[in-house]
Amino acid sequence: MHNSRILHARRFFLSLGAALCLAFFSGCDEVKIIDLTPSSLAENPSQIYTLSLRATPKTSGFVAGSLVPRIIIDGKNFTMKPSAIAPDIYEFDYQLPAGRTELAYYFLVNFQVETNGIATSREAYTPVRKLNIVGRYVLSLEVNRGPVGARISVLGRGFTPQDVVYFDNTPARTVFESANALGVFVPAVEPNRNYRVTLGSSSGTSPVGTFRVDGGTVSVFPSSLSLRSGQTQTLTFTVPNPAQAGGLLLDLTTDIPESVIMPEVLIPAGQTTVTVNVQGGRPGSGSLFLKGYSDSELVVPVSVQ
Repeated sequence: MHNSRILHARRFFLSLGAALCLAFFSGCDEVKIIDLTPSSLAENPSQIYTLSLRATPKTSGFVAGSLVPRIIIDGKNFTMKPSAIAPDIYEFDYQLPAGRTELAYYFLVNFQVETNGIATSREAYTPVRKLNIVGRYVLSLEVNRGPVGARISVLGRGFTPQDVVYFDNTPARTVFESANALGVFVPAVEPNRNYRVTLGSSSGTSPVGTFRVDGGTVSVFPSSLSLRSGQTQTLTFTVPNPAQAGGLLLDLTTDIPESVIMPEVLIPAGQTTVTVNVQGGRPGSGSLFLKGYSDSELVVPVSVQ
């Protein structure tokens, strides 16, 4: 007797589930619903966001004018309005409560179908989806090409001093200018090719765009240095074209950092040359290196006695 009751209950729930599935798929077969809302939207000061769908009847028995699209957000039911874009698109403007950065929603479409002169009510609905509001995003690169050392800008919103811009996998010197702009010096990478630029932070990476690193030439005088510890000598760098806004950073490296004492080499905007003082530190022999301006890196031999 006990087993018989369980069997009957199981049959009942299976029949109920089948009926619900049939009703759902029947509605979807009669009205096609396409969610036109992107999975993420940029944050705006009004905190009002538009969600939209396209609802297209697919059955010949559809009763014209009976379509009523609704959106259920966090369990609350709202009627959607026709869009001016197209007759089968509907929209709803939702004001997100303060402090919220996401919402859950699904669409429910009520309509009628006429069969043998009798109109019956039907409905179709979509799965639950989530919409994320993004307070941090990249709009664009200020320019899309330039030489190694050029200073460019990345524009967007939500930047922090911890952000770093990468050219492929090479980190660039990144300067925090504001929450809406970062200054970036093109790193010493191989010239005459395109690089994928990304923005990296503790929350992950975001695509920025593609940047073409152009080749260039740099001359240096003198071509080598011979110093005593504590002695200072000048080194002059020259490029063929005036540096653009932000200057041109010549990112030199050395294999004898304790022997060479020198400042950062930055050719000012509008200038073609810069002269810096190089001071001898501990005794040693090595070189200064500059990449990105010719087929082989620029090398300045240095000897400190």
